[in-house]
Amino acid sequence: MITWNNLDALTAYKKLMSLNGKVKLSKVLDQERVRSYIVPMAKGLVYNYAAKQVNEQILSLLQELADEQQLIKKYQTLLNGDIINTGENRKVLHHLARGQLGEDVLYDGKNLRSFYNEQLEKIQVFTKKVHSGEIVGSRGDTFTTIVQIGIGGSDLGPRALYLALDNWAVKHERKKLNAQFISNVDPDDAFCVLRGTELEKTLFILVSKSGTTQETLANESLVKKALTDAGLDSSKHIIAVTSETSPLAKNKGYLASFFMDDFIGGRYSSSSPVGGVALSLAFGFNTFTELLEGAHEADALSLENSIYKNPALLDALIGVYERNFLGYPMTAILPYSQALSRFPAHLQQVDMESNGKQVNRNSEEISYSTGPVIFGEPGTNGQHSFYQLLHQGTDAIPLQFIGFINSQSGFDIEVDGSTSQEKLCANLVAQIVAFATGKNDSIKNKCFLGERPSSVIKGAELNPAALGALLAHFENKIMFQGFIWNVNSFDQEGVQLGKLLTKKVLSGDMDPTLRAYADFFK
Repeated sequence: MITWNNLDALTAYKKLMSLNGKVKLSKVLDQERVRSYIVPMAKGLVYNYAAKQVNEQILSLLQELADEQQLIKKYQTLLNGDIINTGENRKVLHHLARGQLGEDVLYDGKNLRSFYNEQLEKIQVFTKKVHSGEIVGSRGDTFTTIVQIGIGGSDLGPRALYLALDNWAVKHERKKLNAQFISNVDPDDAFCVLRGTELEKTLFILVSKSGTTQETLANESLVKKALTDAGLDSSKHIIAVTSETSPLAKNKGYLASFFMDDFIGGRYSSSSPVGGVALSLAFGFNTFTELLEGAHEADALSLENSIYKNPALLDALIGVYERNFLGYPMTAILPYSQALSRFPAHLQQVDMESNGKQVNRNSEEISYSTGPVIFGEPGTNGQHSFYQLLHQGTDAIPLQFIGFINSQSGFDIEVDGSTSQEKLCANLVAQIVAFATGKNDSIKNKCFLGERPSSVIKGAELNPAALGALLAHFENKIMFQGFIWNVNSFDQEGVQLGKLLTKKVLSGDMDPTLRAYADFFK
């Protein structure tokens, strides 16, 4: 039987609270620790946690906590289709979109894995027709560009994944179409994209699960106006990714429709048609399926009970230890890969929208901290920006590095005895040690305290399978942390109030304070 307990009700929590002092990285970090504190990940990635402030005693207690909180059993119930999203009374099935690990999940007489497979088949058929020139624009032009219109999870994940694979696809001759994205309701966002686009050769992907997202529909109107002004038939230039019950579904105003359901939340939807349509059109359907395979392998690995075999679980537990026992309020995501330039922004949404909660699954207030603030930028750019605060600021901030031995493009040059890729990797390893061990100096402003904990995920190359594994690793880490904190990681009521008040402003139905601010912006 599964029980849903608050973190501070656990025996393991009390044991961890009784520990005295921190592990001093400057004393324990050595060659042997770097070589042994590693866990293999899916698709050849490796998770190294040598520079985290943990030891065997702490790790043993974290395993106890995982077992006591029944984390793997809860994950299994999610895979089997139980109602995990208690706030909206829904299943949570983004894992099922990329492969089946649990029992058959049935709903309204449908096997949902079969439903997701049907959508994959539709994507494959449609993209093949676009690439072959069987499907063309209203003037008979073959499509050269796609533009995804969506916001939140309909933008951040697909955009991050597209950028992550663009160089790789060019190098491996898989690039089919260029992609751009419109998300912000600010009309300058749409203008910036449209002014540089050959509309007659552009296919727009309208993404809204409900079919009612205000920002997305406003941008659709801007796009339709631009198409009409150019003398083009918008119904031959726009496809929809939505739910079967939305007003966008099976609408004659769209060239085609691809479906998701209410069991896949927006921020977890990159492995559904929300990401799959754009990635398949841009890079070919096989590229998307390779990404799904990487994610599925990571999902399977996340079923391991031992934290030494389950990198997502271990990463989650260490993160909880840092948040609740060491008191760190933030985590920085630092990919040493320009291809992952928007990956921290995507993880910011997935993490903060999932676990930024102050009540538990039963809507009861909790008395401990939950999700950390997530931020980040690619290295080495970040080193010349906010790393100053990370090194010498008053708050220690845990760090999650990501790096690859090889570049995607192979485009490089040797200068001063090393290539640019070698310089990139050298910077990464130097930063890990600098953050952990610091530097003594008689001049105080040149003194580095160190003791800044970090982990690093290493891969040979950022390819579709590795990217899928990386995506699923973080999704599963966030899921496990939500289970540990006993919060519902799959609703987002915090974004609803602003939407409600926006409607009041636009309708004129405002209280005096709201009206005062509305008048201020006239």
